[in-house]
Amino acid sequence: MKTPLVIEFFFDLICPWCLIGKRHLSTAIAQLNKLNPDVEVEMIWRSHMLLPDVLAQGLPYLQFYVQRLGSHEAVAARRVQVQRAGRLAGIDFAFGEITVMPSTQAAHRLIHFVGKHGSAQQQEALIERLLQGYFVDAEDIGDHALLTRLGIKYGFDGAAVADCLGTPISEAAPEPDAQSSSRRSVGSVPSFVFNQQFTLSGALPPETLLAAMQHALSYPALNSM
Repeated sequence: MKTPLVIEFFFDLICPWCLIGKRHLSTAIAQLNKLNPDVEVEMIWRSHMLLPDVLAQGLPYLQFYVQRLGSHEAVAARRVQVQRAGRLAGIDFAFGEITVMPSTQAAHRLIHFVGKHGSAQQQEALIERLLQGYFVDAEDIGDHALLTRLGIKYGFDGAAVADCLGTPISEAAPEPDAQSSSRRSVGSVPSFVFNQQFTLSGALPPETLLAAMQHALSYPALNSM
């Protein structure tokens, strides 16, 4: 009989640390599978939009960060910090090629649509593709045409995908998990909640995540997800 381990990953698609954290989590899960082959991991992807009020057309990327961090020099220093961390996870960030700080509302709606109507593998693949597309390929992941193509690529009807993307935010409920019991313990992304009882935040190294998972196995998940 498999031992269940529920991992909730809180993320936004405009956070480079979330891509790093996701890659480290994949490494840690692979290590756990080798050490504890009887463990069955269930991943739950939790949208946590950092800039929910950004308009659909997005904002100028560099201008946004200069205003946020105070100077071009501060932006350059932050990029070096993130790029250094990214290399440890096998990521080559293309910050200099990114032009748009997008609204991620439509992308999160697509993620939840795929999670509801598809498989866990399809949903994770889409999340990885969106993060990779934004930070490595400098794609505008707020663009509905791109999102529609991705929805079709992952096996969904184009009309249904377009309808999902076009649904007003109040009706689409892009975060059906907004009242999840774990959300109250999360204030930033990336964050990891293990069996609804232990929360870690930040792009933590695989060994830290592995230790947390092994610790969480002693505490079964709570009933209400």
